[in-house]
Amino acid sequence: MMDGDRGAAAGLTLTTPQGAGFPFDPGALCLELLTTGGLGLYARYEVLHQPSDLARWLPRSRLRLPADAVRIDPAQLTATRTLRDALWRLAADRAHGRPGTAADYAVLNQAAAHPPIVPRIAPDGTATAPLPADGHQIASTLARDAIALLTGPYADRVRECGAHDCRLIFVDTSRPGRRRWCSMERCGNRHKVQALRARRAEDHPGAE
Repeated sequence: MMDGDRGAAAGLTLTTPQGAGFPFDPGALCLELLTTGGLGLYARYEVLHQPSDLARWLPRSRLRLPADAVRIDPAQLTATRTLRDALWRLAADRAHGRPGTAADYAVLNQAAAHPPIVPRIAPDGTATAPLPADGHQIASTLARDAIALLTGPYADRVRECGAHDCRLIFVDTSRPGRRRWCSMERCGNRHKVQALRARRAEDHPGAE
């Protein structure tokens, strides 16, 4: 898992450690933030080293914010990373039916207490660049999206990819609600290949 470029469709294009790209739509803005790194296992994927790194991530996200429209200082970057790490734990807890900790919920609430990004509309009726924002507004917007997700109708559809070696988290917004994989092009395809090999092994035991 690594942060990638914005694809033509909803979601991101991520890159595996082996260099292969695959589409990933986590279904929510706040879950897109998780692709930028994290603690422990996810530290090797960290891409938010400098305030400019967070600014460059914004156009790739659902926010589609111009990087130069945001002022982010080091303390605000640290706060955004703290929010991301708390959200990692809360999303994983929700995916596995755990309640989450009061400390992590407090991080979300603290971030959400700041004013969010102010949306704007152009005379032609389309969305236009918002007023210049800072890092606290970015974190607030992300935290409010997380709170809306975790308290909304799709809260019980926050899931972890079904592959044993993938921890990507998404919200299943499909009508049937049966999404299992982070991406059919990656983990879904790997599962199909493994299942095919298993069936062949059963049909031809002892074959090499």
